[in-house]
Formats: sequence, C-alpha cells, structure tokens
Amino acid sequence: MNTPDSDELTSADAVDGVDQHVVGAVIDHGGTLLLLKRPADDFRGGTWELPSGKVEPTDTDLYAALHREVTEETGLTISSITGYLGAFDYTSGSGKHTRQHTWTVTVADPAEVRLSEHDESAWVVTTEQHPVSAEIQQLIDAHLASHAHHLHTLNNPASTYS
Repeated sequence: MNTPDSDELTSADAVDGVDQHVVGAVIDHGGTLLLLKRPADDFRGGTWELPSGKVEPTDTDLYAALHREVTEETGLTISSITGYLGAFDYTSGSGKHTRQHTWTVTVADPAEVRLSEHDESAWVVTTEQHPVSAEIQQLIDAHLASHAHHLHTLNNPASTYS
C-alpha cells in the first residue's frame, strides 16, 4: 500500500505555502466510483466531485480528516485506505492556497450512501455523464490505470516475471 506519512505531506505543503488542506477519496466498489454533485449555490456549484473536505483543527492528521470527511459527506465508513493517488492545488472560494490530497479507499457498506452536503450521488464506471474537473479526472484516470494493471497482473501472473 502506497500511503505516505501525513506529517511528511503537511511539512512539504508548508514549504510550498499551502494555507488550507483538503482530503479526498476515490471510493471504488466493484469497479464503480462514487461521485457527488455540489449544490448549485456552492463554490464550484453543480459540478461532480469525489467525497472530500477541509482538514479541521480537531483532526489529528490527514488520515483522521479523510475518515471524518467520508463519513460526514456520504454516511459511509472507510474500511481500508488502499493507496495514495496524489495532490493538486487550487484557490479556494475564500482565496486560500489549497491543496487536496487524495487516496483510494474501500468502505464497509457502499449501498448506504447518505448525503449531507451534496445534491446527488452516483456510482459510475466513467465520468462521461457526470463531468468532473481536470484535476479530479487525472486522479480517477490514475486510479483506473493502477486498477487495470493490478487486474492484468492477477489475470496473467506470468507477466510479472517477464
């Protein structure tokens, strides 16, 4: 599992002048990914995104924030963090230099999505009907490429020794 140390990530962010941290999750359930639609009157309203949210002062680290945010936004409980996909920067609605760190996760019972901050949720195979930002699409593509490689290796074990 490729999960960097939370303190190392936040230390590097401080050097880069990051003012605010956000954590995000690619929740994969049997090859489908969970997307959430932001309310129309919100920052980036009407767009589809991954479950994500700000790191709060009460969070002990990025991983605690990830668990909290997934539960708050979806009602789902993370059962495992399976990998780190990367980060991207943006300027928040309040003008803060923000960095979103995103991981792949599995959840205990994916059938029980309960929204608290979003208008809709969708389990998707592709984002064609649910357009996302370029940054989110890159993270999804990285996850899908990694997942496809993993499936290829499982289906063709000899390929790992060539």
